[in-house]
This record gives sequence, C-alpha cells and structure tokens, in this order.
Amino acid sequence: MALHSFLLKADWPGGRNSVGTIDAGNLKTEVSIPPEMDGPGVGTNPDEMLLGAAATCYIITLAAMLERASIPVSKLTMESEGIVEVEKGVITYKTIIHRPTVILANNEQIELAQKLAEKAEKSCMISRAVKGNVEIKLEADIK
Repeated sequence: MALHSFLLKADWPGGRNSVGTIDAGNLKTEVSIPPEMDGPGVGTNPDEMLLGAAATCYIITLAAMLERASIPVSKLTMESEGIVEVEKGVITYKTIIHRPTVILANNEQIELAQKLAEKAEKSCMISRAVKGNVEIKLEADIK
C-alpha cells in the first residue's frame, strides 16, 4: 500500500472578512469568504476549492478510463456546478453537478464512453470522500 502526503500552509490575518493565503506547492492563492456570503470575495474560497477538487478529480479519472479503454477522444471539456445552501446560518454544500462533454473521434464507442463517464464519477477519489455528505450528479454529453 502506498501513502501519499500533501501539505497545505495557511495564513489568516484576522477576523471573518480578512483575506488569507494558502500555499500547497503548485497551489498558491489568496482566500476569503465569497461575496455571495457577505465576504470580500478576494481570491478563491472553500466552495470553489471543493468544486475544483471534485471536478479535476472527475475529469482526470474519466480521461484515464477512456485512454485505458482505447477510446479515441477528439475533445473533453466539462462544466461543474456547486450548490451551497445557507439556512438559519448553517452553510451546507448540497450538490455538485458535473457536465462533461466528450467528443469521440468516431461513433463506434459512444455507449461504452457513457458507461465510463458514469463509472468515473463513482471511482473518483473526491467523489468517494464526500459520498454521503454531498450529492454528486452527472449530466454527460457523449457524441
């Protein structure tokens, strides 16, 4: 069994509406509360970072599965949406919706590519990590 360790350093200078920084190797950015939640909206925020982690994990997993299945892909793009609920001061990340568009080099393997798109969502490390807490939906467009 292999274990991989990732380190993130954070600096937060003050109260709720401050702007902090994070440094995780290749990820260096300012962070703050988003304006939708009455924050300064500087840099990124936990909501975007969770969405980014889920989206990049999914698209990389899907790309690897398509490659292993020898399915030639002309283009692979995706839009993901995160839905956060704020009720009585409690913030809950409710849903992530992945909308990948996979354009194949030929029409012969559309059905298999669709199955792999579904399997990738269940196989992605981040999807498994949030399972039971955040609903992940898939709206794949394979053509």
